[in-house]
Amino acid sequence: MVTASYDFSGQVAVITGGSGGIGKAISQRLQQSGAQVCNWDLHANTAHQDSHFIQVDVTSEQSVHEAMDQTLSKFGKIDIFVNSAGIVGPVANVCDYSLEDWHRVMDINLTGTFLCCRAAVAHMQKNNRGRIVNLASIAGKEGNPAQSAYSASKAGVIALTKSLGKELAKTEIRVNCIAPAMVATELLDQMTAEKRQENFSKIPMGRAGLPEEIASIVAWLSSDDCSFCTGTVFDASGGRATY
Repeated sequence: MVTASYDFSGQVAVITGGSGGIGKAISQRLQQSGAQVCNWDLHANTAHQDSHFIQVDVTSEQSVHEAMDQTLSKFGKIDIFVNSAGIVGPVANVCDYSLEDWHRVMDINLTGTFLCCRAAVAHMQKNNRGRIVNLASIAGKEGNPAQSAYSASKAGVIALTKSLGKELAKTEIRVNCIAPAMVATELLDQMTAEKRQENFSKIPMGRAGLPEEIASIVAWLSSDDCSFCTGTVFDASGGRATY
């Protein structure tokens, strides 16, 4: 796959969920482009031997604050912040969905993104510069059946991105999000075979996206070339998205 070249030398990037899936591909792509990368995750870092790892629970305000302090202590700044941590949650109709599962999905996917955005913005405003990229989903636009919490959480990420982008529009901080359709990562293992096939059949290209394809969009959104786009949703759906 041919990729555009960006130079992130001298820049520091934080990726939540950077130890696997889309987050791992983003971590590797930004490192290859010269960025110093710090992965925030609950699990050990397997993204790249040169990246730094901090164990973080993105649902915990205290954990996020502590991770921010550790990151700034080591690197001195953050130029790029990518919110990639997320879970699919159970496949179940609303009437069968437990409140415990609902809270878990919302806490990780939406509240975690909020806490990390808030922490990143507080730092970036001091330098009046930065790039924030949030990972949403096409489910946040369409609402996948039997995935109410996931769909609602990703719709929330889209709305949060639009709101924050407007708040910061007169600064040099850009906030955007990506709404992928099904991507070939280990998150698919959280779905039943029937649900995977259902989602796959909706993609006109006839295939799942690759993590590296999502990472390419993140690279552009993290660059200085992304100067007039903020609060925007970029679809990566193989033609599935209709609006």
